[in-house]
Amino acid sequence: MATEVDFLIVGAGFSGLVIGQRLASAGWKCVVVDRRDHLGGNAYDAPDKAGVLTHRYGPHYFRSNSQRIVDHLSQFTGWHPVDYKIKSFTDGRYWSFPINLNTFEELIGRPSTAEEFEAWLGSNRIAIDKPANSEEIILAQVGRELYEKFFKGYTIKQWKRHPRELDASVCGRIPIRTNRDDRYLRESFQALPENGYTAMFERMLDASPGLELHLGVDFSEARKRWSCRHLVYSGPIDEYFGRRFGALPYRSLRFESESFDGDSLRARKEISGKKGFWQPAMQVNYPDENVPFTRIVEIKHATGQRIDATSIVREFPKDWSEGDEPYYPVPADDSAAIYRQYAELAARESKVSFIGRLATYRYYNMDQVTGMALAEAERLLKRYGIPNPVD
Repeated sequence: MATEVDFLIVGAGFSGLVIGQRLASAGWKCVVVDRRDHLGGNAYDAPDKAGVLTHRYGPHYFRSNSQRIVDHLSQFTGWHPVDYKIKSFTDGRYWSFPINLNTFEELIGRPSTAEEFEAWLGSNRIAIDKPANSEEIILAQVGRELYEKFFKGYTIKQWKRHPRELDASVCGRIPIRTNRDDRYLRESFQALPENGYTAMFERMLDASPGLELHLGVDFSEARKRWSCRHLVYSGPIDEYFGRRFGALPYRSLRFESESFDGDSLRARKEISGKKGFWQPAMQVNYPDENVPFTRIVEIKHATGQRIDATSIVREFPKDWSEGDEPYYPVPADDSAAIYRQYAELAARESKVSFIGRLATYRYYNMDQVTGMALAEAERLLKRYGIPNPVD
C-alpha cells in the first residue's frame, strides 16, 4: 500500500531540492526521489581518485544577478568567489575568449586600443537588422573571420547542427567586449559553494527534517510507493507523457578524465603558466572541427582547492539515446514545435508542477532554476496553505 505524503518530488537536483526544502520548512511532508545513486543532479561534485574535487557532469559555474537567490542559497553554504576564465585553442595557440581587446591584439600581433578594435568590428560586421539564428547574431557582432575561428566549428560539434539552424540565444549568450574584460560571464555575483555543491545540498536536507530523500528510485517506482496531494516533476517532460508525440531531441555528453601528479605538473608549468595546473585556464575551448572534443575543463582553477595534483576532463558531445543523460535541450524550431504539444498536456495537469530545465525543455542557469523552484514553492504554499500555522 502506498505511503501518503504531501508532496512527491521527482528529481534531486537544484529544482527538486530547493522546492522540497522550502515546502518542508513550511511544515509539509515531502519526499524527493532520484533514479541516480546520489543527490545533486548534474551539479553533483565529489573527489576523484586523485583527490581533486570534480564536477562529475561537466562544469557548473554558479552566477547570479539576484541577491534574493544568493541570500537563499547562502543559508546552506559559504562561497568561494571566482572570476571564471576560459580560453580558446585554435590555429596552434591559445586565444583570449570570450572575444575582447586582448583577442584582437592576438589577432593582429601588436598592441591596440578599444577605439581601433571598434573600428575593425565596424568594417567587418555583416549588416543584419534582426538576427534570426546563431550564425546571424555572431556575424552581425564580429563578422565572418572571428565567427569561423571561434564559433562555427564549436557549435557544429556541440549541437550537431549548423549555427544557422539554432536559435540566436545559443551563441548570442556569449559576450563580445571591446575592453580587456576577459571574464566568461556577465553576472555581478560569481562564485562556487565553498565546500562544493554536494555539501550545500546535504545541508539543505539537514535543515529540513520533513524532507526525505530516496535514491535509486525512478518515477514509475515512486508512484507505486507514495501517494501525494501534489506532484513536482523535474525530469524530461516527454518521458512523463510516454513520449506520445515522439522523443524530444537532446544532446548528451561523454567525459574522459585524466589526472596528473605534482611531478607531471612541474614539467607542464611552461604551458599552463601556473604552478600546479595542466592548462592556462579553467576551461579551454577547441573549436576546430577535426578535434573530437569541444573543451577541456580543469575545475581546480575555479574551486581553489590546494592539492599537489590536478585533473582535466575532456567533453565529447554525442547524440542522445535511451539510457543516456539528456544534458541539453536543442534550441531549434523543430524541437520547439514538439515541446509545445507536451506543454499543452502539462497545462492540463492541475496537481502536477513541471519545473527545471528538462521539464520545461529550456536551457536555464542554476540561479534561474533556483528562482523557478522558489516561485513555484510560494505558489503551492498559497494554494495549499501552511499546516498547523502558528497564531
